Amino acid sequence: MISYRPFYETLFRKGITEYNLIFKQGFSANTLHRMKKGEAISTKTLDSLCYALDCGVEEIIEFVKE
Repeated sequence: MISYRPFYETLFRKGITEYNLIFKQGFSANTLHRMKKGEAISTKTLDSLCYALDCGVEEIIEFVKE
């Protein structure tokens, strides 16, 4: 299972809000909603998040064995 827990930790550590991602960075509120629910996002979105947050993929997602 893919977890987005590192994403929220990265946001907190960098002092970035979801509001900032939606209204200043142009991310869809639906994308963030999908992430909160643990649903899939595209690799393009993952790439965009890495660019916007200046971080690696491992700071956005992690694999958790069920």
